[in-house]
Amino acid sequence: MEILFFCPRWGSEHLSWEEFCSLAKTAGYTGVEAGVPFNEVEKAEMKMALKKNKLLLIGQYWQSFERDFETHKTSFKNYLENIASLHPLKIDSQTGKDYFNFNENRILFEIAQQFTTDTNIPVLHETHRNKALFAAHITQQFLNEIPSLKITADFSHWCTVSESYLQDQQQAVQLAIARTGHIHARVGHTQGPQVTDPRLPEWKEALEHHINWWKKIASQHQKNNAESLTITPEFGPVPYLLQHPVTKQPLANQWEINLWMMEFLDENLT
Repeated sequence: MEILFFCPRWGSEHLSWEEFCSLAKTAGYTGVEAGVPFNEVEKAEMKMALKKNKLLLIGQYWQSFERDFETHKTSFKNYLENIASLHPLKIDSQTGKDYFNFNENRILFEIAQQFTTDTNIPVLHETHRNKALFAAHITQQFLNEIPSLKITADFSHWCTVSESYLQDQQQAVQLAIARTGHIHARVGHTQGPQVTDPRLPEWKEALEHHINWWKKIASQHQKNNAESLTITPEFGPVPYLLQHPVTKQPLANQWEINLWMMEFLDENLT
């Protein structure tokens, strides 16, 4: 099984698409994970940069902002269709809202499934705070009710929501691992979604919990005879990346941490 690493656009929005894709290619990534602009000029620039640098795309949807459910549904469909125009390998979707009821979020999952049926583009629903799959026990309910539902595993959010490393939610975690189609490799802890720097000894426990989850996901993919496992090292910029309270300087380098995480996982998952 091949592990494919994707570079997050998040934190590099100040770069042109050509600059960003060139850096990602040079760094050894197989592709990039990014939202797709509606502006046709920028979309053409993105498409050209991906092609020139021979990079795959995982499309990303996070714009779940509309409170009105009917408006939200329409927006969700529009974003998926726009991402599909660049023919991504798959889509990572921060689907729904934590304040929508079960049936409303279920409708959004059904919209995504119909989209996948129509386009053959898998949609993986991210385990993200403020979204439908914001907590392990809630996700467990959806996974049990919807057999086709697949997720992007970003368990850093669940650690924060539960203020734990999920030791008392093993059944929910195991089900989530079995239904994971993509990984966001960020290390969270019991009080936040991102440690300052996973290379530091004080975050050893947090890193060990996450790498154990990721190893189980890789093992599950192998058991399923999957050709590949996609991973986006997704340590984010400020304010996910902590900064000095006085100087406002970041306490670590986002790009370097994500590169380290890619190398660490390449050594430990293969």
